[in-house]
Amino acid sequence: MFLRPYRPEDCPVLARLFYETVHTVNARDYSPQQLDAWADGKLDLQAFNASLLAHFALVAEEAGEIVGFGDMDKTGYLDRLYVHHLHQGRGVASALCDALEAHFAVPRYETHASITARPFFSQRGYQVIREQQVLRKGVLLTNFVMVKPALP
Repeated sequence: MFLRPYRPEDCPVLARLFYETVHTVNARDYSPQQLDAWADGKLDLQAFNASLLAHFALVAEEAGEIVGFGDMDKTGYLDRLYVHHLHQGRGVASALCDALEAHFAVPRYETHASITARPFFSQRGYQVIREQQVLRKGVLLTNFVMVKPALP
């Protein structure tokens, strides 16, 4: 596996990976209605691409296949972190997080972790600040605001 910067031509593949990951990996913690509100398969690719380009975004590849991606803004906010459902538990998310966190000299990192991702971030030293309900397309989704102090 290797990491590389995001490129606009990756956008359709990442959109599909995002949808598939939400509807497989997160299905154990969220209802079908919540999954559809989170990822309905009708992502605005232009806006998705612009958002990834506005952040430091990395793509994980293995044997020529994109297996994950993540992005962080300049404040240390980790916006997205998704790993293909067939590549879970192989260190992809850890490698992406390590690289994203190493890229920015900030006092702390923050993410809004799903129920599913909360244990992963806890293992990385992130602490829950609060649980919150986020309204997406009229449906409430639970996630957790989590922070981690940056190492000196």
